[in-house]
Amino acid sequence: MPEGPSIILMKESLQPFVGKQVTEAAGNAKFDKEPFVGQTLLEIRTFGKQTYLVFEKAAIRIHLLMFGSYSVNEQTKPDQSLRLALIFHTEGMYFYTCSVKVVETEYLSEIDWEADVMSSQWNPSKAEKKLVAHPDMMVCDALMDQNIFSGVGNIIKNEVLFRIGVQPESLVGNLPRKKLKELISEARNYSFDFLEWKREFTLKKHWLVHTKSVCPVCGQKLIKKQTGKGKRRSFYCKKDQKLY
Repeated sequence: MPEGPSIILMKESLQPFVGKQVTEAAGNAKFDKEPFVGQTLLEIRTFGKQTYLVFEKAAIRIHLLMFGSYSVNEQTKPDQSLRLALIFHTEGMYFYTCSVKVVETEYLSEIDWEADVMSSQWNPSKAEKKLVAHPDMMVCDALMDQNIFSGVGNIIKNEVLFRIGVQPESLVGNLPRKKLKELISEARNYSFDFLEWKREFTLKKHWLVHTKSVCPVCGQKLIKKQTGKGKRRSFYCKKDQKLY
């Protein structure tokens, strides 16, 4: 599943369409596309792993899910995978194997934009309050909770926990306040590092534990385990990461 930084890159790829008028809409997403023909794309907003194509009367929400993708100016996958195509005269954007829904523009005002780790509106104090309210939550679940850390995915989770020396099954309520603040700050810091490395096409070269087998610090074999309520893959070092 693409994480927040990858969605930022998608937004940048689509940004040239802002201010242009839709001339054709197609795809197998189950909503009436005809009302968007003739409308102008006013802006593109992202919230974690979600993208909103904002028009005057409504917005189209795109979520790439686990295997979704997109292309610009050329349809690169077959029609059965094409969820939505928006054509702007001779150019277009195409979305495949993803969730596509129409939402009212008023819905955008209900989103907690301060929960997006990559947003200029990111509010670490609010994140801390949310965490403190769930002392029995595992930190691996907390980092993946989109209501607290919108945009964080499994890669960021594993790398952040290694950076701060905390095992994924640690409980939020057991973390010292200093560690709790490190968790919050590194969730944002690593997300921006992720974005920079993704631009350079060097992201995987910078992974320290995600999908790795040996700890880069002590050389001990890493633990690979499905952790938390979501049973997502965690990679961690029992020696260099503490269980709280």
